[in-house]
Amino acid sequence: MKKYTNTGSKDTRSGFGAGMTELGQKNENVVALCADLIGSLKFDDFKKNHPERFFQIGIAEANMIGIAAGLTIGGKIPFTGTFANFSTGRVYDQIRQSVAYSDKNVKICASHAGLTLGEDGATHQILEDIGLMKMLPGMTVINTCDYNQTKAATLALADHQGPAYLRFGRPVVPNFMPADEPFVIGKAILLSEGTDVTIVATGHLVWEALIAAEALEAKGISAEVINIHTIKPLDEEAILKSLAKTKCIVTAEEHNILGGLGESVSRVLALNQPAPQEFVAVNDSFGESGTPAQLMDKYKLNNEAIVAAVERVIKRK
Repeated sequence: MKKYTNTGSKDTRSGFGAGMTELGQKNENVVALCADLIGSLKFDDFKKNHPERFFQIGIAEANMIGIAAGLTIGGKIPFTGTFANFSTGRVYDQIRQSVAYSDKNVKICASHAGLTLGEDGATHQILEDIGLMKMLPGMTVINTCDYNQTKAATLALADHQGPAYLRFGRPVVPNFMPADEPFVIGKAILLSEGTDVTIVATGHLVWEALIAAEALEAKGISAEVINIHTIKPLDEEAILKSLAKTKCIVTAEEHNILGGLGESVSRVLALNQPAPQEFVAVNDSFGESGTPAQLMDKYKLNNEAIVAAVERVIKRK
């Protein structure tokens, strides 16, 4: 197995911006729509280079989704951009009716997701968006772990037919996935092999899972780490293959324990291979104001929490 190392911290939203810049050059059907957050979504280069394909909708997110759905009828591939809270909760009816039910090829791109939005507090820290979006029939849900993977996912979505939700974040985080790592929607990535426990992580918790695996190795526990970048469709085969070996699993995500990756994995276990599972997630609560590091520590979304969850789940085997 290759060793994944931090090549320098970057924000995942800049990976999205880099992906949009490249798509603007490669695919003339790609258009961008923004709800008054050009700088926050890193749309600057796309707007500068392709002003005829950039639409500033203003603080009117419902209109943005409706316009995006309409643009698909003419063969355009619209990428909408705003904060995750406004990309999902504020416009859920429009997404459900105009995008998901109508099966429109809209890419809903959401920055500032989860607790790591930080000081803006609970009103902006959406922790239920993965659940909202994965429940919509036909909706693909992607939650990327670093800059390189976010750029790769953005590029992949332009070739993917159908509605999709892409979730990424505000803070700088370790950039450890190789730039040339293939991004295949619906296919998990095995980061390290192990025999005692399976750790499946998504988003910012993937790096924490790798750190946890090293700490566990020092304790004599062999952890298999899987990067689940696509929540829906979920790579059930990868999960079950690992579980057949380890017999227990820990899920880790920057999301409410209700409705996220953990519950999707639980369903796979219940239907195929029941096994002990522990969850690292926000325990049915809203967030609060604080730095990303403070919040991840308080809500126990870090490598120490993953290690503790592994020690609990192994005792249940």
